[in-house]
Amino acid sequence: MKPQQRKKLEGNGLWEGSRMIMPEHKNRILDDSLKEKVRSKPDLDPQALAEISQVLAQSLEDCSSITITLFGEHEDRSIYGIVMRVDQYLRQIKFRQDDDWEWIKIEKIVDVIT
Repeated sequence: MKPQQRKKLEGNGLWEGSRMIMPEHKNRILDDSLKEKVRSKPDLDPQALAEISQVLAQSLEDCSSITITLFGEHEDRSIYGIVMRVDQYLRQIKFRQDDDWEWIKIEKIVDVIT
């Protein structure tokens, strides 16, 4: 007996026989998968907020280095440096890392380590 051959368009149909994907479609699929993985910022309890505030103030006062963890939609980012200034009106800090500095919104901070 002869083995039975499957036809190209049976089963999964067109997808079964076609393995090529256009670069535009691939980029769209990757973009869509990234959008699905967007996280929401965790709510910090009042005690955690007080500890963060205390460590930031201590770094500003005695120029001690700290590590700040910033919230990101896809992943958190940790930076190491010194608090140079606190702008309470705009709710941001000036943070120095090595020879560079940046303004960081306080609401983006999720953790601080001395």
